[in-house]
Amino acid sequence: MIKVSEAASAKIVEILASAATQHSFLRVGVEEGGCSGLSYTLVVEEQQAEGDILLDKKEFGVLIHTNSVPYIEGLEIDYEESGMTGGFTMNNPNAKVSCGCGASFRMANYRGEVKKCD
Repeated sequence: MIKVSEAASAKIVEILASAATQHSFLRVGVEEGGCSGLSYTLVVEEQQAEGDILLDKKEFGVLIHTNSVPYIEGLEIDYEESGMTGGFTMNNPNAKVSCGCGASFRMANYRGEVKKCD
């Protein structure tokens, strides 16, 4: 469903270890917004909800709500260090257009609701 690189896995493990709860998940999803219409969401989540799919990545669990699956099927998550900054990168085979920062995208059959990036 989605792939997570070794670099991204190491960063996710670090983030989840610093979370306030003992057992947390990484939630990967999509919401309306961003300069291209759809934005990725990566958040620490404490509980699995109805409609969630749990992916076991050995060192951590990834939650994806079934509503997000059509937008992120085949997504590859990586983490890159760049100078004094770093961040997660998304390689989405479903994206037909992506913004310059890579945080939002548009699909061929769905544009989403374009909103100014924060």
